[in-house]
Amino acid sequence: MRARRSTVSKGELLVDGSDATFRGFIHDFLAFAARVHEVRDRFGKTIGLSGPGYSTLISIAHLEEEHGVGVNRVAGHLHVSGAFITVEVAKLVRAGLVTKRPNAADKRRVLLTITHAGRSLLDELAPVQAPVNDALFDALGAAEFLALKTTIGKLVGCGDRALALIDYRESMRSSA
Repeated sequence: MRARRSTVSKGELLVDGSDATFRGFIHDFLAFAARVHEVRDRFGKTIGLSGPGYSTLISIAHLEEEHGVGVNRVAGHLHVSGAFITVEVAKLVRAGLVTKRPNAADKRRVLLTITHAGRSLLDELAPVQAPVNDALFDALGAAEFLALKTTIGKLVGCGDRALALIDYRESMRSSA
């Protein structure tokens, strides 16, 4: 029987020299991520939006200050490009859920604000959100939740570096 190659080499990810625990973790993580994605999509559907539209709307609502929030701040919050947020915001503006106006401090930028209609949709969704989010994270205590939040925040940057590594290796392979 041929020995299987390990999918990781970092010692901290191996248990007794095996990557089996790591592989199990990845599969569980992917399954949970798919469920979180589906919950997000269903929240959006509940109020007549796509999942990304919902994420954009609720992020603007949470981030806007007295004068609104900029596209780049929303993009950074959601870990997506400014161009992606611009496209989603255009849809929300057309639907009458978000307004945008020039930023007085920098005329090249815009400030986004949730309209009354947008707030009403989010208020309509709140009774669904709370019990669903509670169920989604029911297995966690307060300390576990804070530790997971910190860890996931760190992993986003690791994911960016991993994607850059794949892109680099692909470019080296295609230029050879």
